[in-house]
Amino acid sequence: MDPLIVERIGALARLRLNRPSAINALTHGMVRGLTLALDQLEADPAVGVILLTGEGERGLCAGGDIRSLYEAPREDNGASMAFWRDEYRLNARIARSPKPFVAWMDGLVMGGGIGISAHAAFRVVTQRSKIALPECAIGFVPDVGATWLLPRAPGQLGLWMGLTGRNLGAADAMLVGFGDVHLFAEDLGQVVAQLSTLPAGAGNGGVKALLRAMARDPGPAPLAAHQPMIDRVFSANRMEDIMAALDAEPGEFAARTRADLQAKSPTALKLALRLARLGAGVANLEAALELEYAAARAVVVGLDFYEGIRAAIIDKDRQPKWQPATLSEVSDDWVAQALNLNQDRVFPI
Repeated sequence: MDPLIVERIGALARLRLNRPSAINALTHGMVRGLTLALDQLEADPAVGVILLTGEGERGLCAGGDIRSLYEAPREDNGASMAFWRDEYRLNARIARSPKPFVAWMDGLVMGGGIGISAHAAFRVVTQRSKIALPECAIGFVPDVGATWLLPRAPGQLGLWMGLTGRNLGAADAMLVGFGDVHLFAEDLGQVVAQLSTLPAGAGNGGVKALLRAMARDPGPAPLAAHQPMIDRVFSANRMEDIMAALDAEPGEFAARTRADLQAKSPTALKLALRLARLGAGVANLEAALELEYAAARAVVVGLDFYEGIRAAIIDKDRQPKWQPATLSEVSDDWVAQALNLNQDRVFPI
């Protein structure tokens, strides 16, 4: 079964991720296939718009195929780094697509799934959307351009999303800046039909008008009620201060947020926080991806990434033993060193 189907319908090119049993988790081969498909589609004057969808009912994409990363050699110049390098290049390419790119973010969209959708010109969320960056739960960091996206969310909502790994529904995803239009899952057939009839030269304006005419009200964003507390607590620049601030906050939401963080890798949390702060000042998505690549290089030779995957999908005991086990044991000097860029770049100078 081909894990990527490229379908042409009129002026529409539809990219269909086709690993439904794995919620379309990205393999290195799929990343390469998407890149080759874009080479062809972007050069074809008959293609007016590109639509990315996921096969099956469970979601667009559950992220990267982390089992294959777990099984790869644990070295900073091996297969895992090659995967991330190609994946990050694809993320940036989608963001710069010369043709209107529509991502159908139905169902579960996590990690690497966000990388191939949240940088699209048009991000469609549905009533079934569950948008998340759960990387800190496996000892990794929010990547695939999250270092660019999260600091540009309103207030501290992006940082809260990246550190807690919490799932966002359609309205919350739009509030945080990960979705543009809300439609129902059952609208996909109509979207395909209408996009296919657009003139090849309709451009972003034509796609925007079409989607806006079809848009449905997602309702209020539940997260909005908690933004004052989130902004207050997550404005701190040290994880220890964030945890202390949560201790002082009343209510179930603060308690749940603290519990979410307590379960994550301390190393990943500190790296993720630093990435988000640095990401606020970078010039573009590519610069953010370079920082994430440096972080990946540090993480891939550490312990927590593999321990997190073991606990989540290998043994499935949900009881990771983080090393170091506490925030205080993760030195700020190590975090700074982990984010140093070297000659191994995603986008060579």
